[in-house]
Amino acid sequence: MSDGIAVGKLGLEGDEQAADFHGGEMQAVYAYAREDLDWWSDQLQVPLRNGMFGENLDFVGFDVNGSVLAEKWQVGEVLLQVMAPRMACGTFGGWMTQQGWAKRFNAARRPGAYLRVLTEGRIYPGDRVERVWRPSRHITVAESVGAILDEQDVLRRIIDMADNEPGWDRTAMMFHVSNRTRSGATAQSPKEQAAASPPGAPSIDGSHA
Repeated sequence: MSDGIAVGKLGLEGDEQAADFHGGEMQAVYAYAREDLDWWSDQLQVPLRNGMFGENLDFVGFDVNGSVLAEKWQVGEVLLQVMAPRMACGTFGGWMTQQGWAKRFNAARRPGAYLRVLTEGRIYPGDRVERVWRPSRHITVAESVGAILDEQDVLRRIIDMADNEPGWDRTAMMFHVSNRTRSGATAQSPKEQAAASPPGAPSIDGSHA
């Protein structure tokens, strides 16, 4: 992977998310923190390799769940925007072979982040992750899970954000809220199909100093 991998509007080369359902430009890339994988490894008492949750990007020393909706990350040549948390569904539970996994994963509020690609380019192992813009209204990825789980105060904050923040529009907000419906689906998503067939989707490690 020394040559890196191309990232386009629909995601990493070889794992493009062409479908609107559980995919498309709003969910082009899925990022997870190595530290959160390690936390889950301790909880489950099993080793978890990078990419185990179907993520494309694994970051070290970077708080993915503490990131805020709409913020932008520069990763190598690529500019990404945080769109929504990942919500576990039955297919994810089947892959993990853990009873009650979807409920447990969602309750832990360690969802990782779905990202939109604003500027295409290549990402290389070890590329730094830099937050280059944050909205004035901070709703973290971990907090935003609450909107999908019917926590009305969080939902109101997201709606207010959609009305007032440059770079974050009502379309993005509606996509985020619609995840509540999507998370209950049983159809297998492209990312989950990739995760179910190792070596599966390409993934790449990132770090942040």
